[in-house]
Amino acid sequence: MKLFSANIEDLRTLYINNLKKALDMEQEITDALPKMIEKSTDQQLAAAFRDHLQQTQGHVARVEDLLRRSTGDIDTITCKAIGGLITEAEDSIKDAKHTAIRDITLIAAAQQVEHHEIAVYGTLRNWATLLGLSNDAQALESILNEEKAADKLLSSISDGVNMQAAA
Repeated sequence: MKLFSANIEDLRTLYINNLKKALDMEQEITDALPKMIEKSTDQQLAAAFRDHLQQTQGHVARVEDLLRRSTGDIDTITCKAIGGLITEAEDSIKDAKHTAIRDITLIAAAQQVEHHEIAVYGTLRNWATLLGLSNDAQALESILNEEKAADKLLSSISDGVNMQAAA
């Protein structure tokens, strides 16, 4: 398995490439969330997904801004990890026949995505700091905190939904 592209010459290039992947990731999530809202039967879960869709659209705009300031464009690089997580989630959701099971499947899939995002934004924030890009680091820290809050909210919602599914 090839871990790095041959054109990664330095930390700045690695940072930019991963910002491009983060943009693709957020765009993919923006496309997936309406389907998750539609499949949710728990009203609190659906509301959390609606709120996170708006937040994710804001993440797209902020990452676009970071890329525009760094490169002058907003090109993306495919984030294979998020594609895999979304495909896995879609398959699991199709397999869940009971509504409570589908809701906990949605929560599990969303938390897997959140954990990936937390890893991505934590890494990008650290690299921005190393590169002396303090404004970027602050923007990435803000997104990171929002992703952590979304994960915490999903954990809270899962407490009730998991009990329904276990019954």
